[in-house]
Amino acid sequence: MTANDMGGQPLTLMVVHAHPDDECIGTGGTLARYSAEGVRTVLVTATLGDEGEIHDADLTEEEARPRLAAIREGELRRAVAVLGVGELELLGYRDSGMIDTPANADPANFHNADPEEALGRLVRLIRHHRPQVLVTYNEDGGYGHPDHLQCHRVTAAAYDAAGDPARFPEAGPAWEVSKFYATAWSRERWQSLRAEMKERGIPFDEERQGEEPDEAERTATGDEGGAEAEEEWGQPEATITAFVDTSAHWSTAREALRQHRTQPLDFFLRLPDDLAARVYAGDFFVLLRSRVETTRPEDDLFAGLRAAD
Repeated sequence: MTANDMGGQPLTLMVVHAHPDDECIGTGGTLARYSAEGVRTVLVTATLGDEGEIHDADLTEEEARPRLAAIREGELRRAVAVLGVGELELLGYRDSGMIDTPANADPANFHNADPEEALGRLVRLIRHHRPQVLVTYNEDGGYGHPDHLQCHRVTAAAYDAAGDPARFPEAGPAWEVSKFYATAWSRERWQSLRAEMKERGIPFDEERQGEEPDEAERTATGDEGGAEAEEEWGQPEATITAFVDTSAHWSTAREALRQHRTQPLDFFLRLPDDLAARVYAGDFFVLLRSRVETTRPEDDLFAGLRAAD
C-alpha cells in the first residue's frame, strides 16, 4: 500500500464547483498539486456558465451568446488539462445567473433543480469515483451566487446520502466520504496583497475608476455587488482549518485560469508574477465534517487518511 492508497483504495479528491473557471479560483493550485502527486482528482461542474460574460476579443456578443455554453465547456476542458485533473464530470444544469436577474426564474437552471434529483446525480458520481475528500463552497456560496449556494446544499446532503445504502440504491454501492471541506479566503493575506498593490500603484476593484468588480474579485472578497470594507474580506485565518501549500504550482493555476478567455478574470491575470505567486502560494479550507481524527490546522486535505498516518 502506497502513500496514495487507503486500504487498497486510491486516494481521491472530488471538488464540486458551479461554473467553468471556478475550479481555478481557490482550488486551482490544490488540484494541480494533488494531481502532480498522483492523487486521483475529480472535478464536478454543475453548469456550463450559460449566463456568463463574453470578454474574448475574438468573439462578438451576437454570435457567441447562443453557443456560450459550448464555448465555456471548451475553456473548462482546456483548463482541466492544464491542471492535470484526472476526471471531469458535468452535472448538466443551466447557469442560474447572478442573484436577482431574470435568469433565476428558468426552471432548467441549477438553482431551481429538484433537490432530490440533483442530489441523486451527485451521489451517483461520489459512489462511482469513491473520493475520501469532498470540497465545495461554504454555506453562503463564497459570494452569494445562486449556483454556489446550491452547490453547498447539494454537496453537504451528498456527504451523508452517498454513504447510506437506503438512499438512491440505483446509484451504486454506498460510499462514505471521509472528509468534507469548504473553500476559504484568508482575510489577513488579502489585506496584505491589497496593501502591496496600493504601494505599487496597481488598481484594485473600486479604484478602477468606478468599474464593477470582476468575478475573481467578487469571489475573493465575498462581494457580489461591489467592494466591501477591507476588513470584511475573506475570513480570519484563525477560523481556517487547512492550509495547503500550492507554491510549486502557482504558474500552472494561473495558466489554467488563462484558458477562460470569455470571462472577466483579469484581477489575477494582470498581477505581476511575484504577486501572482503570492496569491497562488496556498489554498485555504475549512473542515466541515470528518469521519477521521486529525490535528488542526492541517497542511494536507488527506491528513489522517494516508497509509503513513
